[in-house]
Amino acid sequence: MKLVIVSGLSGAGKTIALHSLEDIGFYCVDNLPVALLPAFAKQAAQFSTDLESIAVGVDARTAIFHDMPALLQTVTETAIPYEILFLEADDTVLIKRFSETRRKHPLTSLNVSLAEAIKRERQLLDPLVSQADVRINTSFTHVHQLRDLIQLRVGLRVKKPGLTLLFQSFGFKYGIPNDADFIFDVRCLPNPHWEVELRKLTGCDQAVIHFLQKEPKVQQMLEHIIYFLETWIPQFAAEDRSYLTIALGCTGGQHRSVYLAEQLAQHFKPQREEVLVRHRELGVRGEELPR
Repeated sequence: MKLVIVSGLSGAGKTIALHSLEDIGFYCVDNLPVALLPAFAKQAAQFSTDLESIAVGVDARTAIFHDMPALLQTVTETAIPYEILFLEADDTVLIKRFSETRRKHPLTSLNVSLAEAIKRERQLLDPLVSQADVRINTSFTHVHQLRDLIQLRVGLRVKKPGLTLLFQSFGFKYGIPNDADFIFDVRCLPNPHWEVELRKLTGCDQAVIHFLQKEPKVQQMLEHIIYFLETWIPQFAAEDRSYLTIALGCTGGQHRSVYLAEQLAQHFKPQREEVLVRHRELGVRGEELPR
């Protein structure tokens, strides 16, 4: 049995996270008061044969987070393994989401502005952030990407042991992914964007693949990244890491970074049980997350 505690800033996508976990078989409970966590875990342990995976959503409305270390210690004593998933986003993004959806932040009042409420919530949740096993910044993530990411980062961690590798392409013009363990800047490589016939294609298309495969600097970059990762991935695996994200960024996240992410995934798949690849900028951009 596995318990996942889902928390995060209002507007960062906690509800989407819980729905995503529910879709892969989790029994989900939202807005559980933190003080009830030990009792809930103890009760859940009695039904471990029926409930394989449980997710509990907690937020600033139901929590006294300065007591969190003691509460988690009590949960540990129930012998149920748990992990904490924390969702966050930049202040400007959260303000934009609340403004566009016209939803009220739970900590706002006549005397507390939205910006002040977000700052206060960060302070309240700080004790939980420091203990989070998985942190995801959703500032540049739309609904469908977040659902996939949650299922990959949490779902696979529950089902399968060992180190999972995620190769993610992105565009620097849209911001750096905050949850990456390694970031490789590949903007120095020849850019298919300047070839008119390749501009509307991506690094997954054969014409772009052929263009990049002919470039010596691209192949040299690929070989150097492989050498680096083959040297250090075993060290992370030896530290019982469950997940390692390697991000590759070019200007727009369409060609060079996509090609390299795919090539790296193909190289490491025969070596490791779980190798994933995602292309952040190839999805639909601009779809906002609900709370």
